[in-house]
Amino acid sequence: MVSCRVERGEDMISAVHNMEIGCPTNVRHITHVTFDRFNGFLGLPVEFEVEVPCRVPSARSQEEIAREAIKHALKALRKRHLVEEGAHAPAIIALSRPIISQGSEWKEKADNLETELQQCYKAQSRLSEQLVVEVAESRSSKALLQEKESLITSLQEELTQIRDECSQLKTELEEKIKALELVVSENQQIRAQLEEMTMKAKNAEAENKMLVDRWMLQKMQDAERLNEANALYEDMIDRLKASGLEKLAKQQVDGVVRRSEEGAEFFAESTVPSTCKHKINAHEGGCASILFEYNSARLISGGQDKSIKLWDTNTGSLSSTLYGCLGSVLDLAITHDNRSVIAASSSNNLYVWDVNSGRVRHTLTGHTDKVCAVDVSKISSRHVVSAAYDRTLKVWDLHKGYCVNTIIFHSNCNALAFSMDGQTIFSGHIDGNLRLWDIQTGKLLSEVAAHSLAAVTSISLSRSGNIILTSGRDNLHNLFDIRSLEVCGSLRATGNRVASNWSRSCISPDESYVAAGSADGSVYIWSISKADIVRTLKEHTAPVLSCSWSGLGKPLASADKNGVVCVWT
Repeated sequence: MVSCRVERGEDMISAVHNMEIGCPTNVRHITHVTFDRFNGFLGLPVEFEVEVPCRVPSARSQEEIAREAIKHALKALRKRHLVEEGAHAPAIIALSRPIISQGSEWKEKADNLETELQQCYKAQSRLSEQLVVEVAESRSSKALLQEKESLITSLQEELTQIRDECSQLKTELEEKIKALELVVSENQQIRAQLEEMTMKAKNAEAENKMLVDRWMLQKMQDAERLNEANALYEDMIDRLKASGLEKLAKQQVDGVVRRSEEGAEFFAESTVPSTCKHKINAHEGGCASILFEYNSARLISGGQDKSIKLWDTNTGSLSSTLYGCLGSVLDLAITHDNRSVIAASSSNNLYVWDVNSGRVRHTLTGHTDKVCAVDVSKISSRHVVSAAYDRTLKVWDLHKGYCVNTIIFHSNCNALAFSMDGQTIFSGHIDGNLRLWDIQTGKLLSEVAAHSLAAVTSISLSRSGNIILTSGRDNLHNLFDIRSLEVCGSLRATGNRVASNWSRSCISPDESYVAAGSADGSVYIWSISKADIVRTLKEHTAPVLSCSWSGLGKPLASADKNGVVCVWT
């Protein structure tokens, strides 16, 4: 079998002839031709196979044999052509259409394909951009992944350290638990001991209560006996007073009743001072409090230099100085026997001196802020009352040397005064009220608005105990009747201004005049009966903080913020 390929436009017979010529001489002539496929009508190459029986050619029959083979091949081709023509008839009809009609369709298809190509280009550009973004995101994700991996490594190291610490803490916890169990067992033992001690304490308390009851019963019996003795004593006093009335009536001199016995009360008519007899530089830094001894002309002053000084007002000379105070002296008091001086100090303490020896007898501690006021009972040298800026009033027993009662109130107290019977206390507060307290129970007995919305700076009790004078930051000086706590007089002056929260005013011994210092350095003197100013004393160059009238009726003393003390006669 020999294969042959017929190109476009090549004659089939010449192709077969060429194939025959190409056969070697020892090959037989072509006897049969077969076609694999035929595409001659489409202008494509044709492949076919020719079966050539090979025999040794002879010189006479070679040309005849070739012609027969060609004829036979042509017949086969004609048959094949007819068959192929019927099969390819639709293609031939389609090819026979006009080229113009097919061109429009092809143009439309080309436009569609071009549109699709542009869309593909656009999609490709979008995909390229998305690819760039995804590549950048991939790179950032890769960097983040590396950071996370490094972080994971560090966290693993920390986790290892924490596990080690946790193991150590577990060990410590076990030790602590063991120690806690030991403490709990000790606590149980201590509780058992506490219960035993509590039982013993209850038993002791019951015994103590029984003893207190017995002691109180004994005290009541003693009090009854003392009351009987007091009743007998009062009867004797009444008899003595009745027998002495005639003597008192005969001792009238210039219309004034006098008793000149040593140590007794001395009643005298007060005179209005007009001149400064002595001007004393008493203290450095200021003098906040002055007072006279009972029935004496000797003056006591306390100042910012932490000293207490005693002055002879007749000569203006210094008699003695008391040391030991650790703060500024804000107020002074003296016992009725003139033996002890008590000072209220900014060091939160009270100091008690023995005047004769000049030594400190007691240091009374208990206040938690500066002590601004102090007073002593008029009938006993034993009880002292004090007020401090810790909003407390304290009652002290000088024989025992400690506090026996504490009164707590919401408003700070600036001034204090004992009543004549020694059973009640008057207090002036920064809220402007005057209050009356029971010394035994600490209960508030009465309250009155002495100065409207202005602090009370001073309280002064008259010698008879019937009138109490209050001064306030509203520049008023009010007189109250002790029995009703009603205002019986109100004093004021145009130029008089209270200098501080501890400015002290005073009443004359005969209850006829009131003296008060002013911020302009003047000392104003009012007549109580006329409610008018009778004299204005001007010698100080600084605000006057304190005034005090001698129980003898004269002289009058005043102290200012520069520590200067003036004695007026």
